[in-house]
Amino acid sequence: MSEQRTRRMLRVDQAGEYGATRIYAGQLAVMGNRSELAGEIRHMADQEADHLARFDALVSARGVRPTALQPLWHVAGFALGAATALIGPKAAMACTAAVEEEIDRHYSAQLDELGNDDPELAATIREFREDERDHRDTALAHGAEQAPAYPVLAGAIRLGCRLAIRLAERI
Repeated sequence: MSEQRTRRMLRVDQAGEYGATRIYAGQLAVMGNRSELAGEIRHMADQEADHLARFDALVSARGVRPTALQPLWHVAGFALGAATALIGPKAAMACTAAVEEEIDRHYSAQLDELGNDDPELAATIREFREDERDHRDTALAHGAEQAPAYPVLAGAIRLGCRLAIRLAERI
């Protein structure tokens, strides 16, 4: 695999973890401690913050330029989290389930592409993919699929994730 492709992977993964921290920040800003899900959301947010810190370190160590779209992800991630939380706790969980489903797909494709070329990056992605799968399963267990218009909401969020991935790889 080319060095350029590895750099793109790191750029998009760091951007995605940043976006995830912003989604959870938006959800917590709206829901605070008023929801029984606040503890679950805080736990997931803490894991995403750890993922971000570790990708930040990899990006820095390997001299990878972060996405120029980070200011957009700052606002868009928070807005998505806040908007879904305003709809209600199940919509917030629908957001988490949709995002994490797409990230599971994304990380799995990256692992297939990496093969044995970069064991350090592959191990990191594999570990984070398991956390993301746990987040998705937690969201589903807390009623994500019972959110209003779940198929439409989840589909729109997944489409937005795919678009964000493509943009962050390049910009």
